[in-house]
Amino acid sequence: MSTEQTLHYIAAAIFAVAVLHTFSSKFFAHLAHQSKHHAGLWHLLGEVEVVFGFWALVLVLVIAGFSDQKAAIHYLETQNFTEPLFVFVILVIAGTRPVLWSVQHFVSRAATILPVPTQMASYFLCLSLIPLLGSVITEPAAMTLAALMLRERFYKKSISAKLKYMTLGTLFVNVSIGGVLTPFAAPPVLMVAEKWGWNIQHMFFNFGWKAACAVTLNALVLTLFFKKELQAVPAEQAGDNGDAVPLSVVGIHYLFLIAVVWFSHYSVVFLGLFLFFLGFTEAYKQYQDRLMLREGLLVAFFLGGLVVLGGMQQWWLQAALAEMKPTVLYWGATALTAITDNAALTYLGSLVAGLSDAAKYALVAGAVTGGGLTVIANAPNPAAFAILKEYFDEQAISPLGLFAAAAVPTLVAAAFFQLI
Repeated sequence: MSTEQTLHYIAAAIFAVAVLHTFSSKFFAHLAHQSKHHAGLWHLLGEVEVVFGFWALVLVLVIAGFSDQKAAIHYLETQNFTEPLFVFVILVIAGTRPVLWSVQHFVSRAATILPVPTQMASYFLCLSLIPLLGSVITEPAAMTLAALMLRERFYKKSISAKLKYMTLGTLFVNVSIGGVLTPFAAPPVLMVAEKWGWNIQHMFFNFGWKAACAVTLNALVLTLFFKKELQAVPAEQAGDNGDAVPLSVVGIHYLFLIAVVWFSHYSVVFLGLFLFFLGFTEAYKQYQDRLMLREGLLVAFFLGGLVVLGGMQQWWLQAALAEMKPTVLYWGATALTAITDNAALTYLGSLVAGLSDAAKYALVAGAVTGGGLTVIANAPNPAAFAILKEYFDEQAISPLGLFAAAAVPTLVAAAFFQLI
C-alpha cells in the first residue's frame, strides 16, 4: 500500500471519529458539568464548533508525520477557505442591531396582517418568510437573522424543550431548502450552478417553487401543532421601541451586506469590506450591540476544519456517487449530507463525468433535503447552533434530538422534491 493510500484511509478514519465526536458533544458537555478538576477540557471537547477544527489539526499533524512540514502546509494552502470566511463575515453583519431591528420591524408589521395571534404569526414568519429570503440575502444571513429573532421572541421565554428542538430542526431544514430559488444563495447550489449552467429560471421552475411549498407547509404545521404554547408566550413589540435605529444607519448596513454577498467568491474583497464595516460600527457604536465576533469565529473554525477534513474524502465520496442511479442518488445524497457538508458533496459530485440531468437534480435536491439533519450538514447550521445552544439543557444540543426533530420536515421536503 502506497503512502498516499495509507493517508487516505487514515483521513477517512479521522473524519469518521470527528463525526462520532459531534454526536457525542452532549456527553462531553455533561462531563463538564460533573467534573471538578477537568471541566475546562470536557467543555472544550463538548463544543461542536471546536470538534472539526481539533480533528483537522490531528490530520495535519499526521500528514506532517508521514511526509514533512512543507507537505502539511501545502495541503492547507490548496484548500479553499472562502466559504468559512464568508459565513463569518455575513454572520457578524447580519447579527448587528440595525439589521436585526429592521427585520424585526418588518416581521412585526407583517404579523399584524395575518389573521392569527401575534406570537403565532411571528413564529410562522420566522420559519417561513426569513428562510425563503435566504434565496436573496444568502442562507447564512437568513439563518443568523431567524435564529436571533427566535432567540429574542421565544427561546428566552422558557419554552418547552420539545418546542426548542422542533423549532431548530425545522429551521435547519427550511433554511437549507429555502435558498434554492436562486443559483447564488445556497452553498450546495453555488458549487455547481455555473458549471452546469443553472440560472434563476432553471432554479425556480425545477427547485424553487417546490422548496417554497415545503417551507410554508413545515412552518404552518409546526405553528399549528404548538398553537397553545405559542399563544402563552408573552408578546413583544420588537422593532417599535426606544431602540429604533436611523434609517440611514440601517441603509449603510444593508449596503455592506449586499456588497459582501456580491463579492462572496472573493475573500480578499469581502474581508476588506468587513474591515471598513468594523470601522463604521465603531464610529456609530451608539447604534450597536456587541458584535458577534466570537460566535462568528467559532463557526468559521468549525467550517474551516470541515474543509480540511473533507479535502481528503474525495476518493470514496466520488466513487460512491458515481455508481448510483437518480433515485438512489437522491436518497444517498440526503443520507451522506447528514455526515458531510452538503456543499462539499455537490462539489465532489460535479467532478463526476457524464452525470445526466436527472442525476444532477437528484444530487442537489438530496443535498439540500438532508441539510437540516445534523449541525454539520449545511454551512449555515453552526451559526444558529452558536446563537441558540445556551438555551438548551446544559447548554448543549443533543445531535439525536436534532436529528429526530428534523426528520419530519425533511420527509416533507423529500415528498415535494421527489413526488411532485
